[in-house]
Amino acid sequence: MRILAIDPGEKRIGIALSDPTGTIASPLVIIQHKSFDENILTIHQLINQYQVQRVVVGVALDPEGEETSSSRRARKLGEGLKNRFSLDVRYLDEYGTTNEAITSAFSAGKRRKDRRGHLDSVAAAILLQRYIEMEMDNPTEHEP
Repeated sequence: MRILAIDPGEKRIGIALSDPTGTIASPLVIIQHKSFDENILTIHQLINQYQVQRVVVGVALDPEGEETSSSRRARKLGEGLKNRFSLDVRYLDEYGTTNEAITSAFSAGKRRKDRRGHLDSVAAAILLQRYIEMEMDNPTEHEP
């Protein structure tokens, strides 16, 4: 089963995709934020292109696990995909994914200038790999 992960930000939306078996996550693309409707359509085109069966949306919760304005925007995006296109949409706390992406890029020797703007899809891949591993350990829904 192919899974697509979304790391929504205010300026950019990171997208990652699993392999066809749904076991390995890879960065796919970064979408520049335009409008809600354009973002939904662009993501839906990717879902169709790669024959995705499930979408995982990262939500940024506060340290107490409560909703934030970012998590509400992320859920709105997920619900938009779910309602318009009848997709299987799941949510996962994205805590620490951007820092892990920065650490990964730094470890790979990428200069700060080269990392700028390229971390969103890596953060989405980290989010997706977390989801995949959680599903392997306990194949139930993981909703924050």
